[in-house]
Amino acid sequence: MTTPVWPPVFDGHNDVILDLYRPKPGEERDFFHASPYGHLDLPRARAGGFGGGFFAIYVPPPPAPKPPPEHIPSPPYYMPLPPPLEHSYALHTTMAMAARLFRIEAESNGQFRICRTADDIHACLTNGIVAVVFHIEGAEAIGPDLDELEVLYQAGLRSLGPVWSRPNIFGHGVPFAFPASPDTGPGLTDAGKALVKACNQLRILIDLSHLNEAGFWDVARLSTAPLVATHSNAHAICPSSRNLTDRQLDAIRDSDGMVGLNFAVTFLRPDGHRDADTPVSIMVRHVQYLVERLGIDRVGFGSDFDGALIPQAIRDVSGLPVLLQALADAGFTPAELRKLAYENWLRVLRLTWGA
Repeated sequence: MTTPVWPPVFDGHNDVILDLYRPKPGEERDFFHASPYGHLDLPRARAGGFGGGFFAIYVPPPPAPKPPPEHIPSPPYYMPLPPPLEHSYALHTTMAMAARLFRIEAESNGQFRICRTADDIHACLTNGIVAVVFHIEGAEAIGPDLDELEVLYQAGLRSLGPVWSRPNIFGHGVPFAFPASPDTGPGLTDAGKALVKACNQLRILIDLSHLNEAGFWDVARLSTAPLVATHSNAHAICPSSRNLTDRQLDAIRDSDGMVGLNFAVTFLRPDGHRDADTPVSIMVRHVQYLVERLGIDRVGFGSDFDGALIPQAIRDVSGLPVLLQALADAGFTPAELRKLAYENWLRVLRLTWGA
């Protein structure tokens, strides 16, 4: 029996930079050596056919004497929103984490490249170079005058989530809650609406994955770009506040945008439980549902590697072929798998970035 040759995977979201910047005690690692910790490093990326993706800069809260619990409790649950961050702290931390991303590129001997156009990504995928989109998750580092946005764009920023799950000057994220609607509060502030317009002008992708429903509809009304949720799932299957309702999915379809499948078990499972013994079949079910609602050209992957508990059968980035095989077994053709793996991301980025 011949081993299948899978397409490279370009992925909508990972948090490896956070894990490298602030590792858990005893779990220090670097990007260039295989590690038993976390999900993503260069050797495991090569093993799993990971061609690149959105590398998120997410600013964690300042270290506290008694850190909040990391684990989502058993359903039903409602975790209050974390408090807002100070701008100076968020800016300093964003700069430090972005510097870590740039250092990896500089030290990679040409194996890791920050891309500014879809053509750059295509060239990297063709030549076996890890293609990187500089993404910020939560815009606390940006002030109301948006000066930092201009500077970050010149540094390579090409994707921005206006909020994570805590409020900021631009809008409100969804709390982690199950079962729950994403309709959890007010929409974008005036500063948030200005941010959307500025991102459109600069052709920065606006990521909707952590935005609450009112904010989602504000972006849908204001934005001239395709609507994109880089790492979200179907609320009809898993009624988490983080997932997208059918009405939201329809709006994404109508804008010619896309959704990246989140691998987090709490956003996959119909029961919302945090259990690694989650079958890959539920990932396939979400993909099938998203494709049915959005069309085959508007669905991809948004793993949340290094930011979530994922199914044990996948384990880490080296397990991507397990998902591709499951999708093939479910009837997805080689041409459709190429779309899911990377072609759809290239399509929507060309529409958004213009190149």
